[in-house]
Parts: sequence; C-alpha cells; structure tokens
Amino acid sequence: MANVDQAPPVATSDTGGGLRRDVGLIGLMWASVGSIIGSGWLFGAEKAVVAAGPAAIISWVIGAVAIVLLALVHAELGGMFPVAGGTARYPHYAFGGLAGMSFGWFSWLQAATVAPIEVEAMIGYAKHWHWADGFQNADSTLTTSGIVVAVFLMAVFVAVNFLGVRILAHTNSAATWWKIAVPLAAIFIIAIGNFHPSNFTSEGFAPFGAKGVLTAISSSGIIFALLGFEQAIQLAGESRNPKRDLPRATLGSVAIGATIYVLLQVVFIAALPHASFAKGWAHLAYAGISGPWAGLASVVGLGWLAWVLYADAIISPGGTGLIYTTATSRISYGLAKNGYAPKIFAKTDSRGVPWFGLAMSFVTGVICFLPFPSWQTLVGFITSASVLMYAGAPLAYGVFKDRLPNHDRPYKLPAGNIISPLSFVVANLIIFWSGWDTLWRLGFAILIGYVLLGSYAAYAIRKDLPNAPRLDFKAAQWLVPYLLGIGVISYLSTFGGNGDLPLWWDMLVVTVFSLGIYYWAKATASAPEAIERSIEEVVVTDAPAH
Repeated sequence: MANVDQAPPVATSDTGGGLRRDVGLIGLMWASVGSIIGSGWLFGAEKAVVAAGPAAIISWVIGAVAIVLLALVHAELGGMFPVAGGTARYPHYAFGGLAGMSFGWFSWLQAATVAPIEVEAMIGYAKHWHWADGFQNADSTLTTSGIVVAVFLMAVFVAVNFLGVRILAHTNSAATWWKIAVPLAAIFIIAIGNFHPSNFTSEGFAPFGAKGVLTAISSSGIIFALLGFEQAIQLAGESRNPKRDLPRATLGSVAIGATIYVLLQVVFIAALPHASFAKGWAHLAYAGISGPWAGLASVVGLGWLAWVLYADAIISPGGTGLIYTTATSRISYGLAKNGYAPKIFAKTDSRGVPWFGLAMSFVTGVICFLPFPSWQTLVGFITSASVLMYAGAPLAYGVFKDRLPNHDRPYKLPAGNIISPLSFVVANLIIFWSGWDTLWRLGFAILIGYVLLGSYAAYAIRKDLPNAPRLDFKAAQWLVPYLLGIGVISYLSTFGGNGDLPLWWDMLVVTVFSLGIYYWAKATASAPEAIERSIEEVVVTDAPAH
C-alpha cells in the first residue's frame, strides 16, 4: 500500500496526463477572495437592510461566524487531502460511494450555477448605460438580446479557462486586487462626510425582530456573498505546496472577505439620506437603487465614484464567474475520478485543463438563464446548495478524527471535537433559514442528480468498469433520513412552511436533529481500511500518465 500521508505526485508532464501544480499561496488565496468579493458586495448590503433593518449588521456577523466555523474544518481537511475538487471527495473517503456521489452532486450544483448569477449581475448593473437598456425587462429578467449577451459572457469565462490554470491565476490575481480596492475605497470615501449615526435607530434598529435577522442571512444574499473560500480547496490538485498553503489561503480569504462585508453594511446604513427609509426599511428607495452602491454614491454627490462602481460591477462579478467556471470543471473532474461520472470528464488537454468539464459548465450556465433569468431568483437556491455541500466536511472531519488519528495534519483544528458538530448544526440552520419555498426546489434538483449520477454508477457497476464506484449503503444509511428530515422540519416551520413549529422551537428541533445525524454518521462510517483504500485510489488515479 502506498503511503497515504503523501500528497499526490506532482504533474510534470505537458502532454495532457493530469492537472499541473502551478498555483502558489497568493494564487490560491486570491482564487478564494476573488470568489467571495463578487456580485454579493454590489447587492448584499441593500438586500440585507431591507430584510432586517440596521440589525442586518448582526446578520452579517452571524453569517461570518458560520462561514469561519466551516472554513476551519475545511482548512484541516484541505491540508490532509490536497486533491482536486476536495469538497466533493471528503464524504467519499468517509462514507463510501453513495455519500460521495451525493455530496459531489451538491458541490457541482452550486458551482455550476454561480457563473450564470454573476453574468446576470453584470448585465443588471450595465443597464445604467443606455446601450444596455434592452438586455433586461422591468422585472430584471433577461430579454432575448440579454440572453445572447449572457451566453457570450459565459463563453468568455470558458475561453480564459482553456488558457490554463497559470494564466487563470494571473488573470484572477489582477482582477482580485481591483475587487478588493474598490469596495474599500467606497467604504472610506462615502463614509467621509456622510456618516449619520442616527440612521441606526431612527426607524428602529431591528424592526422585523429576530426572524428578520435570521432570514436575511440566507435569503438576502449574506451567505451567498461570503461563499467562495472553498475555491482554494478545489484547486488543491494544482497547488505547488498544498499542505502549507491550503489552510492559510482558506482562513485568510474568509478573514478578508468578512471584514470588508461588515464594513460595507455599516457604511451603507450610515450614509443613506433619511428620506430614503423614512417610510420604513422595507420601503427603502432612492434614485439609482437598482445599482445600490453606485446609486448611493450619486445621491451623496460622488458622481465620479458612481462611475467607478459601475465599472466594478462588470469586473467583480466577472472575476467570480471566471473562477467558478474553473471550479465546476474541477469538481466534475473529481466526480469522474471517483467513478460517478463518465471518464471523459477527467480528460485533460496539453495545458492540464479538464476540457470536457469546461464545455459542460458552459452548457449548464446557458440552461440556467432559462429557469433563473434574474439575480435574485438564484440567490436562495445557490446558498442552500452551497451550504449543503459544506455540511459534508464536518461529518467527514468527525470520521477522520476517529478513524485516522495518526494521519498527517499540517493544520490541526483546535477544539475540533466541539467545532465540528457545531459547524454541522450551523450549516443546517443556514439551510433551514432559506425557507421551504427554496428547499423544495433544491430537493427537486437533488433528485435530478440522483437520476443522472446514479444511472451512470449503476451502468459502471453492471459493466464492471475499472472505475466503478463502491456504493456503501451501510456507511451512508443516515443520508436519506438527513435530507428528508431537513425538508420536513422546513415544511412545518415559520420559515415559509405551515407554521406548526413556532419560532425558536423549530431551530431547537434542527439543532437536536443535526446532532443526532452527526453522531449517527460517525458511528456508521466506513472502516479505516476502506477509507485508506479510497485515499490510495485517488493518489494513484490523480497521478499523470507518463
């Protein structure tokens, strides 16, 4: 048996044998920061304050704490297993094929839908210019010409990715410097001379109560805005020094993103003219609110800054869409390596690019423009799919803590036995706060994934293909009750459900249910020998052909 504590062999061939390790610490961190600072900063503060009032600041803090908990778990796992598409593989190691296939689909589903939402954000802000007026209808859905432009932008994302990960890292690095600089400039420039402390209390600090604060976390784009730290994990197979750099990149990106977003919310509330929310925060209105920050800059007399922000509304979402196009192809690469998808998804070209996965990410993005033709209609869905994907990491962490106590851990999570189950509870609360209307749609998408991936897995097993997955139903016996349980609790709750479970009691039920699933999953997980065999198989299959 190969030494499973070692990283996968470094890809040195240029002949299309495997992924190439060209990305350093800054490239990894900027991949994550570039994903975190996307269209969320352009819309998040406005959507959150409408949902929660000035108490939206609390919503951002809760969201940031939740993401930090999940990032801490991912930081240890990323150092332990530096493989491409890591978030899709940890549950595979811990619980076998059925759980791996499920969480792999959750990972792919969220990644594939982010690039389209960033394209829609770019088009939405662009309508400030008269030549882009015809790209959206009055309700912000795309017109026929808007869909054509959206398809073109998706094609640009794919084309840049085909140039290879080194070019992508350099392109994203340059864009990320801009994406960090512009929000920081907006924070300090708008705050100077426009900071009104009375705005935080004049119409009530928390006019919609605790439910408004909690709902804003999922439905207004807060968690969506903070998503993206996992992009460094997805590129682990292309990192030059993954065991050292992955934990640093993961935690560093969350710290940068969370700090910027909390400051943005504070300044946005403080800078608003009182007339814009005098009728209540739910009726916030001012000239140019369709582009919240650019419109605010114009209202407070900073027209030149508004032009910069309109330009950034193209660059920031564009950079995020670019890196998520990369992530989609890397997750499908990992799914193919684990035997859940056809082997063609694992084929790479001479630049080490999974070319078929990129092509399919383009096709999926185009399809998304049809059922989800506006930014807002995708936010809740992506948030739930993303956090459901993240929920697999705490479960896997608990298993590895017990089953692989001596495995090399470049970063060791302090108080992991407490943080891991806590992060799983928090993940399920975020999913729950998205509401029943979002979760039943997510459930439908999950069923589609089981049909597609399950059909291929069954075919591979029946034909006894070399990469046919081992669907370990015993180790994943908790999975179906987990998915159904969250759905049932949501249906009975006050978050879009029938209200049979009162507020606070419903969250207590989610907490107890989550802890039950966590320890059930730990008790029935794969044996250490099976886990090491799965890890060894990835080490071998990720190695390039020579």
